[in-house]
Amino acid sequence: MALTILGLSGALSHDPSAALYIDGKLVAAAEEERFLRDKHAKNKMPLEATKFCLKQAGISAKDVDVIAVPFAPISLSSPARWHYAKRYWYAPDRALGVLFNGNRRYRRYVGQIREMLESIGFDWQKIEFEPVEHHLAHASSAYHLSGFKEKTAIMGIDGKGEYATTFFGYGENGKIHKIKEFYDPDSLGGLYGAITEYLGFEMLDGEYKVMGMAPYGDPSKYDLSKLIDFDGKEFRVNTDYVNVVGLRRYKENGKGFYFTKKLIEWLGPRRKGDVADDPYIHYAASIQQLYETVALKLMDYYLGDIIKETGLLAFSGGGALNVKLNQKIVSRPELKELFVQPASGDAGTAIGAASFASEKRGVAVEKMEHVYLGPSFTNEQVTEACQNHPDKPKFKQIDQVPERIAKVLAEGNPVAWFQGRMEFGPRALGRRSILGCPSVKGVADRINEQIKFRERWRPFCPSMLDRVAPEMFKVDHPAPFMTFTFEVKEEWKERVPEVVHEDGTARAQAVKREVNPRYYDLMLEMEKFTGNGVVLNTSLNRRGEPVVCTPTDALNMFFGSDLQYLIMEDILVVKGDFPEGC
Repeated sequence: MALTILGLSGALSHDPSAALYIDGKLVAAAEEERFLRDKHAKNKMPLEATKFCLKQAGISAKDVDVIAVPFAPISLSSPARWHYAKRYWYAPDRALGVLFNGNRRYRRYVGQIREMLESIGFDWQKIEFEPVEHHLAHASSAYHLSGFKEKTAIMGIDGKGEYATTFFGYGENGKIHKIKEFYDPDSLGGLYGAITEYLGFEMLDGEYKVMGMAPYGDPSKYDLSKLIDFDGKEFRVNTDYVNVVGLRRYKENGKGFYFTKKLIEWLGPRRKGDVADDPYIHYAASIQQLYETVALKLMDYYLGDIIKETGLLAFSGGGALNVKLNQKIVSRPELKELFVQPASGDAGTAIGAASFASEKRGVAVEKMEHVYLGPSFTNEQVTEACQNHPDKPKFKQIDQVPERIAKVLAEGNPVAWFQGRMEFGPRALGRRSILGCPSVKGVADRINEQIKFRERWRPFCPSMLDRVAPEMFKVDHPAPFMTFTFEVKEEWKERVPEVVHEDGTARAQAVKREVNPRYYDLMLEMEKFTGNGVVLNTSLNRRGEPVVCTPTDALNMFFGSDLQYLIMEDILVVKGDFPEGC
């Protein structure tokens, strides 16, 4: 009998998702936001994502053996709850609540999961239920999917799970061992998130914007080190300024933030608008440097010996999406390979909980080679969506798609690229992307201003043929998922300037043909036209929206922007005339 495990995230009231393993193979995974068209799908359950996973696998509720969730009850004897109570003494309701009713969120979540599953035909009494500690789910999503066979250091950094915020451990022979955990409010992810709010962005959504702003600033101009007490092995966040609850929060128009009025008195008013200006660019640079410094020193202290032994590190949690930190880790001479779970945020814990449950039952899970785990659509479905769309799109089926679209790109036109199964996780990796030619001057600004409607200082990423990456970057390291930035060699800065950030780096995706053949072939054709087997790649969505899922989503986005070309499978949609030869 096949072992079928359904992982479900969403316990933390954001980023609900579902992932399905059958005998160690990840057959489907999707985020609820893509179906609901509601970014992060806050306070929702992964209902549509679950229905998709079952449909994709061709199974029904009765075929599922185990439900695994990335949230577990934490014992009162654990130091976690006592630490929380002690550190939040200034909010007695929180402190006493965690001691006397510290698993209420877990119980509420289990009730919501049961209600959701029973609504689509699951029999709760016949299913095995596996709660997995949040940080163990993060750890599993990185270690068990890394493909690493030797002893592997494991690091997890995020805002918080049940109570833990930061995890150090190792994996050996398929088992995960804890070395050290830190607990809320002592959270590197929470600290970075609080400053993200201060810099005018949303926590859980804008951290990568802060990271993108940081290279424009000078970290030495402002010292933010008093936000955290750190001695090289222990850290304590300064809750006079950040990571606060209750009455200590700074409020604006009735909304409370995770920082205090004291922070405003120190640094000045909270940033507003889209301009990256002084002093905020310097604050961004300073918090990025502080995050890197503390994370790297903690990694050295708790994991240094293991990394020196085998050179392997697996990293997950929202903090693992900080590609600048990852660049610093990869540059370490003792490091042989870093695997960062591409869905490192909480959506990825659905995969982590399910993989942990599978390994626990003696069924090893496969190495993650790609994230193309969502829905796909046929030419017939695309055509039907075009025929039924209120904007009456102009479309036709074409042949030789990579060659024809490469020509359109080489002529300086951005193209919406919708192909195959949708990606899982926050990065568009050549299935739901907007593409441009990175050697065409101004194409990045054009996409920012006319299509994505986002801040002008946000960088774009290159996808490239796998053989091009070692030619383009100063460090040679696997980069299939856009989880690292690399320093770009001088020659390539001139060849593909539109994908090189202010600090001379690029967040790369090196594409293998066996993983994404049509996308690879497009870049082969680009190489013939431009001499560079590289495309500019950004996600197929507008600011504030989830990445598109269906052909109708893509058409809505197309008609809500200045895009002129959209290719969905073999169906080319245009505004104006079809390109020559199509």
